[in-house]
Parts: sequence; C-alpha cells; structure tokens
Amino acid sequence: MRYLYLALMILLTAAVLVFTGQNLSHVTVRLLSMQARLPLALLVIVVYILGMFTGSSLLIVVRTWLRRSRAGK
Repeated sequence: MRYLYLALMILLTAAVLVFTGQNLSHVTVRLLSMQARLPLALLVIVVYILGMFTGSSLLIVVRTWLRRSRAGK
C-alpha cells in the first residue's frame, strides 16, 4: 500500500509540473477596480486551494448542524 501511495504522489507531482510548464502565459484578473496580471498556472492553483478551504469549512458547518440536531432529539 505504501508503494501505491508513493506511485500516486509521483504521478500527481509529475502532472502538476507538466501543467505548470504548459500554462506559463499570463492572464489578467479583475475584481472591482483592482486588477492583477499573473501566470495561469498560479491562478488555477490558488483557486484550487481556496476551494479546498471553502469546501472543508462548509463540511465542518454541516457536521456541526447535524450533531446539534441529533443531540436535540
């Protein structure tokens, strides 16, 4: 099982490196009156990380609601 985990991590790392190498072009991101110019790969990675935090926060809230509703019965 340890070798499978290691192989998956190597494949994931290789995929991220290939993705980064293929997406070095810059994009402009605008929010209200602000704008930033950054590499597409960096933007995708940042959005992915923000999504992980948002998803895990939502999961924590839902679990808390479920525990409270079960405790109230």
